[in-house]
Amino acid sequence: MKNPIFVFVIIGTIISCSFNKEIDPENSKGKFDPDQYPQKWQLIEMSGSIANVPPSTGSDMDWHEFYILNSDNTFIKSRERDNVVTEETGIYAFVILSDENYLELIYQSDNFLIGNCTGGVKELLILNSENKLIGTWRACDGPGLVYERVE
Repeated sequence: MKNPIFVFVIIGTIISCSFNKEIDPENSKGKFDPDQYPQKWQLIEMSGSIANVPPSTGSDMDWHEFYILNSDNTFIKSRERDNVVTEETGIYAFVILSDENYLELIYQSDNFLIGNCTGGVKELLILNSENKLIGTWRACDGPGLVYERVE
């Protein structure tokens, strides 16, 4: 019984390592410049899961938020909702998963600012070819969030 468990652990380790590698800025989609820090990514668009409803922008959004990415691979996420500002911190990396470029955020602790489908302290955003970050939370009926680099 120990042998099958050992085999699954080894296979799981190999698979998880082979799909998580750092982004190569030279071959990345879009015009991402990893040498300019700090980077500020501002929420510019929010959509729901109801079809044919246009996305909210500007003051029509339910909240406003941004990420600050620092050169030491730390980040701050700040959200303002109903005149209350909440901030959380953690570490980040730009990674490639299944041939897509992602920003992977790992928070110091579980909190309500984390937008993901799996729970826990990790959040993933797609870095698309238009140099925008697209939240993956929408895949499980969360809001569709689009961020644009402003600094």
